[in-house]
Parts: sequence; structure tokens; C-alpha cells
Amino acid sequence: MVQSIIEIYEYDKEWEEIFSSLKEVVIHSLGHLILDIEHVGSTAVPGLGAKPILDIDVVIQDHDVLPDVIQELEILGYHHQPEWSFEGREAFGRKDLLTPWDGSKTEWMDHHLYVCNKESEELSRHIAFRNYLRNNRAAVMKYDKLKRTLAKEMNNRAAYTSGKTEFINKVLEKTKG
Repeated sequence: MVQSIIEIYEYDKEWEEIFSSLKEVVIHSLGHLILDIEHVGSTAVPGLGAKPILDIDVVIQDHDVLPDVIQELEILGYHHQPEWSFEGREAFGRKDLLTPWDGSKTEWMDHHLYVCNKESEELSRHIAFRNYLRNNRAAVMKYDKLKRTLAKEMNNRAAYTSGKTEFINKVLEKTKG
């Protein structure tokens, strides 16, 4: 039996509350530069087990504002990660557990922050997948079971992520029809 390095937690309604708090901090600093902030990923779906890491998509009009967004996010304690970015989605890491720095000395829950232009295919995929699951209890149960099985059987994150691809792609196909 392979020892899993991935742990799936039961859904916690506090995840949505933490997202809301993070959103407020980011909007306070970047509100003039951004269109919206979306909670995506498994922690955004009630009833779905997840790794306790929030996925957050900051939505911008277009990449013309990206340099200013990067600068403002750096003030909050984020750093741009071009090596994890790709067209339509820029990745940001946290400099420490207090990021975003809002003066409260809050140790924030682990989270991934991305900046996506509003036309980004990745943003569209994130929202479509999240919304489908939020509205389909049977799909949530099936995905939860798959994630827990993969977490037990896979010995690395890449294999775990790869194991979810077929399910995700099938859901995304359903959202197109």
C-alpha cells in the first residue's frame, strides 16, 4: 500500500467565509483594477471533500492592467510566478503565512491566487466546473469518491491530478451542451 501524501478533508463551510475575508482584503487594495474575484476549485463546492487549499481567480479586464495588478499584489505579500503561469492565467505565490498583508497579522488559510483576464479559457473552465458541481449532487458524490480513492492510491500530486482529468473533462463537455 502506497502512503498517500494527499489528504482530502470533509467540506468545511468555513472555507467560504475565509474566501470572503480574503476577497475583501484583495478588493480593498485592487478594486480599481479588477472586475471580480471568484472562489473556484473543490473548496468552493458545498459537500465536496478537498485538500484545504482555496483556489482564487482574480478577474481583470485584460492584460494591459497586469503590471499594476502585479505591483499591488506585491504590496499585499504575493509574488508573481511566471513559471506556473500560462496564457490567460497568471499564478501568484505567498511570501509568508500572513499574506495577504492587511495589518491584522492573520495567518491565512493556504490558497492559490491566480489573475485571469475575463476572456480566459481557464477562468471559463473553472467557473463552469464549479457551477456544474454546485448544481449536481450526484456529480459531487462521484467526484468526492474519485478524489478520495486517488488520494489513497497515488503517491504524488501529479498522479493524483492526472487521475482526475477524465472526470473533469467529461463534466466540462456536459457544460458545453
